[in-house]
Amino acid sequence: MDWLALLIFAVITLGHTTLWISFVNRSHAWPLHCSQLRHLRHLHDLFIPLFPIILVWRVGLTGPNLLRGGSWANVSPVWWGVFAACAAGFVWLIWVCLRSLLRHPPEYQRSYDSIVYDIGKELGHRPVGRGPYHLLTKVPFNEQTLLEFSRKTLALPRLPEEWDGLTILHISDWHFAGSITRDYYEKVSEILAQEPVDLVCFTGDLIDDQDLVVWFPDTLGQLNGKYGSYFILGNHDWYQRPVETREALERLKWVDVSSRTLVLDIAGKTLELGGDETPWLGTVPEFTSSADFRLLLCHTPDHIPRVRKQDVDLMLSGHNHGGQVQLPVIGPVYSPSKYGVKYASGTFWEPPTLLHVSRGLAGCHPLRWRCKPEATILTLRRMS
Repeated sequence: MDWLALLIFAVITLGHTTLWISFVNRSHAWPLHCSQLRHLRHLHDLFIPLFPIILVWRVGLTGPNLLRGGSWANVSPVWWGVFAACAAGFVWLIWVCLRSLLRHPPEYQRSYDSIVYDIGKELGHRPVGRGPYHLLTKVPFNEQTLLEFSRKTLALPRLPEEWDGLTILHISDWHFAGSITRDYYEKVSEILAQEPVDLVCFTGDLIDDQDLVVWFPDTLGQLNGKYGSYFILGNHDWYQRPVETREALERLKWVDVSSRTLVLDIAGKTLELGGDETPWLGTVPEFTSSADFRLLLCHTPDHIPRVRKQDVDLMLSGHNHGGQVQLPVIGPVYSPSKYGVKYASGTFWEPPTLLHVSRGLAGCHPLRWRCKPEATILTLRRMS
């Protein structure tokens, strides 16, 4: 056995896997229907395990016979091209790992603390149903039935003095599908409702089974902000019947801000609040007023370059679920974004915009590992 060749094969395989994951991440940022995306994931599922088998057989044990001491000079130009692409993928993997290890919250996030609730223990049973992929809930160390209720203090340069201490409950990606049962969401909503806030903001992906709109009154219906509760929808809502979803939420006094902005008067100062569901639904909202502060609910963080040009102060997003699975050293792996895992979750300063990306509460696939379901109260402070 040529151990150096085996090591090189391992590097090539890691690079190949990275390229496929990068492709799947970025393809899920496109406005494709779930059936089309499923086909892409099937290719990913096939070629990731198949590639090392082909590599070992065609290059390692036959052909150039590299694993048995064969000559690299006998490798074909086609395989050299494959090696070069996979080597680039491995370099990219190293960069992603370094970025994950070195990233810290921006200085504008002044504090962070959280409480973790075991909702299963609170209820006295595991809140797991028979919805899609429910068997994933049996994966060891799955955190899907937990809740991390976090509090973050954000300092913002243009926050009016009158709003120092303004609170926003940011929630996202609840994914009613039936795999996690109704009482989980009811208990989460009960916990969140105990904390009075000024604004409640939901940033999309509420439903994966349209019949579950009946869950709304006892879940989101429990939540009210002093100055209102506001929502947009996401790509999974687009797959269902979004008009019905909007109507059901509006009956509960939630305000739909998709594809538009509205101006709120809070303590004598004006807040222009907008909602962006593109590229799946609606149009890009136009900020046109001379409001004192601009807040955008945007399902995907991918629009941050455009949002910066709109002079938005605070952008709230979801969609990426924190990766749902986060590995030691590597960090999040899967994130449906054209930026890969860069904006998987957390707080980011992209001047003049502060971006907060929620990990969300659930997903179509009920699997969370080192990436607890999240709801967050953001306390806004005037920068001193």
